[in-house]
Amino acid sequence: MAVTPKEMYSNIFHVFIRISREEGLKTLYHGFIPTVLGVIPYAGLSFFTYETLKSLHREYSGHRQPYPLERMIFGACAGLIGQSASYPLDVVRRRMQTAGVTGHPRASIACTLRAIVREEGAVRGLYKGLSMNWLKGPIAVGISFTTFDLMQILLRRLQS
Repeated sequence: MAVTPKEMYSNIFHVFIRISREEGLKTLYHGFIPTVLGVIPYAGLSFFTYETLKSLHREYSGHRQPYPLERMIFGACAGLIGQSASYPLDVVRRRMQTAGVTGHPRASIACTLRAIVREEGAVRGLYKGLSMNWLKGPIAVGISFTTFDLMQILLRRLQS
């Protein structure tokens, strides 16, 4: 709906029905594999970075646990690194999902990646829009990690 004229679809259900009829159910899953592949470096780097920063904090500050604000900062850094590493696959996923509407040919991950680099360049093409994600992503990841940690601490205290 974001890349089509307003008149093309009236609501999300209309999107599913029309795409399923005109292009087949398989079309709804274009971009699924790059999404799954993008989660691996994103989650891996995010968790690794967050836990490493907490460990370094414990080692150098002398405090057993970071304060909530410090946790948010560590989470924001983790989100920034994870997002930056996995962003090219996000660009490929978006291109694959919108190929039919934007006039790009449907292609594999490798072909889509090569086409983006050929048409727009490696940095400009694969990192287009990353700066906007840097504004919203780290905040969300920082809040998520902080909330998870604080809830875990609370549940452990309630359990004992």
